[in-house]
Amino acid sequence: MENPKTLNEKINWLKLNDRRDIHTICADKIRVREYVTEKIGKQFLIPLVFKSYDINDLVPANLPDKPFIIKTNHDSSGGEIIRDKTKVNWKKLHKKFRKLLSKNYYYIGKEWQYKNIKPGILVEQLLVEENGQVPFDYKFHCFNGKVEVIHVDIDRYSNHKRNCYNPKWELLPFTWSMWKNNKPLWPNGKHVDKPVQLDKMITIAERLSEPFPYVRIDLYEFASEVLFGEITFHHGSGLEIIHPKEWDLKLGNLVTINKG
Repeated sequence: MENPKTLNEKINWLKLNDRRDIHTICADKIRVREYVTEKIGKQFLIPLVFKSYDINDLVPANLPDKPFIIKTNHDSSGGEIIRDKTKVNWKKLHKKFRKLLSKNYYYIGKEWQYKNIKPGILVEQLLVEENGQVPFDYKFHCFNGKVEVIHVDIDRYSNHKRNCYNPKWELLPFTWSMWKNNKPLWPNGKHVDKPVQLDKMITIAERLSEPFPYVRIDLYEFASEVLFGEITFHHGSGLEIIHPKEWDLKLGNLVTINKG
């Protein structure tokens, strides 16, 4: 791809050509905490309650009595939410995570940043609101250090919808989704209220995105705080369709890539 123009074309160009050590650090859910601490401060990190590179360490005695989420550090799986560790089938859980740890996520989508991550497990405090729900995950798409699109997934595990907003929290007139039967799997959904701390979140996302031509920064607004989720370099592996297609080109025009 010699002359990428659309956003998805540029995401795929970056996947093949922009391979710096910082990508491996930031894609590693354990090591990225160092990057976040350096760039914006450790107060924006979700509390880490356990980490290990040995699955045999994942036992109830090493874990809190409060709700938590177990993740692997080297892929993009969502993790396993545990609200009560006394009700967990630990043999089954170990089997699941052994399988995840045995995979090199690079070979799925050829996203280089995953190739050299040492597989491990981390356990974070589960963010739970008063209604028992997990808070919205706001995904800030940053183009050469500037937030241009913020997307929010709605009812992700039941009737998945997705809204894309601009930094003024105005709904943008396109869908960004995988497609099936000539229609988006994740069409626009109900309006999502503007985050109270949107301006602060934008500042944080832009600060974290500074070294990269394009990147997605995931943040939470929780208990009057802004908390870091993760960094994603190639949203949807550059395969999710932006419709109408002219928006793929408009967004692509906002990304300047260095071919030198």
